[in-house]
Amino acid sequence: MPRVAAVTVAYHSDAVLPAFLESVPAASSAPMAVVVVDNAPGAAVTELVAAHGASYLGLPENPGYGAAMNAGVASLPPSVEWVLLSNPDVVLGPGVIDALIAAASNDERIAAVGPAVLDPDGTVYPSARAVPSIRTGVGHALFANLWLSNPWSAAYKRDRETGPRDAGWLSGSCLLVRRSAFDAVGGFDEQYFMYFEDVDLGYRLGKRGFRNVYEPSTSIVHTGAHATGGESRRMIRAHHESARRFLSSKYPGPLLWPVRVVLTVGLAVRSRLATRGLAE
Repeated sequence: MPRVAAVTVAYHSDAVLPAFLESVPAASSAPMAVVVVDNAPGAAVTELVAAHGASYLGLPENPGYGAAMNAGVASLPPSVEWVLLSNPDVVLGPGVIDALIAAASNDERIAAVGPAVLDPDGTVYPSARAVPSIRTGVGHALFANLWLSNPWSAAYKRDRETGPRDAGWLSGSCLLVRRSAFDAVGGFDEQYFMYFEDVDLGYRLGKRGFRNVYEPSTSIVHTGAHATGGESRRMIRAHHESARRFLSSKYPGPLLWPVRVVLTVGLAVRSRLATRGLAE
């Protein structure tokens, strides 16, 4: 029975899914289970999955990325100890899963390990970040596009650091999780339809005493956010709503109610400004 598995979530992904599935066998020297969860079931993806010997799980309604990932992990046999959670528009490097398992195996507190995430032009995406606070979150939101070297974005993105390191959270585009730790925190919070589910997962793992580790010695290529490309009003609003949900859950209680109100208003204003002139 396999000890290692890969789960990906498809949503009209028949154009990018073949490259992902073709890259999986060389990424691991161990036998693997591969599950494709389809949030928009269709014959094209079904045929692709069958052709590559993977398992197909079609969901009748689109429950969002995190809920679909949870369903995929739940479908795996009990023997699976390590699960690669990946977008379908990712191409895995040879041996990447072996390298991530090796990086996590020397400490049972390591719950998640992320590789270097490369854009198609080879640029390293800052995929290992700090958990956003009010200070870094507001500073990054206000100045990220106006003052590229601002200290709040630097503290949040941590893109000036090199080498392996612990992170507050790892990009959900591709990360390996220890299944026992993933199950211990209940997987992804399904209240997040899209965006911030990976931030929330890393935060909750950290609160339980687990580690999120960035391992840049191995890499994957993220070919593009195909499912949400061409940022529409709906996608930008979803991003800001997820940010509000996360920061509100991080700062609960009656004493911090004024803080939550300010965050809610500020994010609503920023969302409205960001969506001006965009189509739904």
